[in-house]
Amino acid sequence: MPEAIAAVAPAPASALLRRILALAAPTSLVALLQVGAQLAETWLAARQGTAALAGWAVVLPFALLLQQMSAGAMGGGVVAAIARALGAGRREDAAALVLHAVLIAVTAGGVFALALAGFPRAVLGLIAPSAVEAGAPYAAWLFGAGAVPAWLANTLASVLRGGGKHALAARVLALAWLAYPPLAWALAEPAGMGLSGLGAGFALVFWAAALAMAAVVLRGGAGFTPTLRVRPQLALFRRILSVGLVACALATIANLTTILVTAQLARHGAAAVAAYGIAARLEFLTIPLAFGVGSALTALVGRAAGAGDWTAARRTAWTGGLLALGVAGSAGLAVGLAPGAFANTFTTDPAVAAIAARGLSYTGPAFGGFGLGMALYFAAMGAGRMRGPVLAALARIGLAVGGGWLLANPLSLGLDGHFIGVALGITAYGLITAASVRPGVWPGRG
Repeated sequence: MPEAIAAVAPAPASALLRRILALAAPTSLVALLQVGAQLAETWLAARQGTAALAGWAVVLPFALLLQQMSAGAMGGGVVAAIARALGAGRREDAAALVLHAVLIAVTAGGVFALALAGFPRAVLGLIAPSAVEAGAPYAAWLFGAGAVPAWLANTLASVLRGGGKHALAARVLALAWLAYPPLAWALAEPAGMGLSGLGAGFALVFWAAALAMAAVVLRGGAGFTPTLRVRPQLALFRRILSVGLVACALATIANLTTILVTAQLARHGAAAVAAYGIAARLEFLTIPLAFGVGSALTALVGRAAGAGDWTAARRTAWTGGLLALGVAGSAGLAVGLAPGAFANTFTTDPAVAAIAARGLSYTGPAFGGFGLGMALYFAAMGAGRMRGPVLAALARIGLAVGGGWLLANPLSLGLDGHFIGVALGITAYGLITAASVRPGVWPGRG
């Protein structure tokens, strides 16, 4: 058992913070590389023109949903199930859970591929019909060739994190995110594939990552050897899905929020859709950063909960949550104070940049609370206590979509009203999630 996970309860706050940082550091490094790759992706999409950028923006919520479900949501369910099994001394269960996790990954990746590669025009047309022609070929490559390997790579990385091997998981994923931008550029521009080249590049790097991750896990990289010759058991699926399905539903709600706001903005034209794609990118860049801390919290809280030490579980959650609050709050405030600089990084279209800057001036300062909520959401997965995050997600979509519509239309604030609604939703998400991490809920009733 790794020392960073073995003894949480007696540690003083400084030692606990060091344990969190020790596990968070490798995943945070991957998160920074992912952020860099996604910034490069935004830049590459913008180089293809405003129509292509709008097509990329309408696919963006589904692409991020794929990553969030496979790495953070169902991946968190995998981490939590394995960490709790190891915390309770059930190594045989941990070994058998690997096969169950892989079966879930293949099934879920297939659903993404069927829906978004098989029927891209029908799905994307529900959001922004004007962006369908640019977005559909990109979606076909991204999901048709890349959905299954992305799910497998992220699921197997979660197996390693559940065993406390965060650094090992990070090595493979770091190489994937380093390789993605130059490969995407080569396929998009020299090879002449345009926006579709970004999807093809994503698929290629994640096929390589999935194969490499499988080799690491099969040779015992998680601290135990997986048991693959075992009959699938409903009880073991339930250990993953009881957390993973709820987390996937929350990821769906989060991305549905972005989709519905995008649909509301579509009546303002392609420039507004493209601008919101840039403004929303700040949120999607914050998620991987929070995931660095959150992945450590899922494993540490899961071990503590598995051992029945709920005091240590709550202390660990709040220590990591406040760390995420500081990091995300600093980044959001910096963008909120200079929104034009952030927007102009991704587009040379002055109309798009102006709308994106307006949105960021409202949403940027709210991201401290968002980071706190995201970190405690991951901690809640480790604890198996998901009611608070569910209520927070519902409050967020209600304020962002319903509140934004009310401010924009009956109250005549226009585009500003939509962005204020998004900021209010983000703030509520953080506050409600944080309020749920308390003794009456952790442990509460199982």
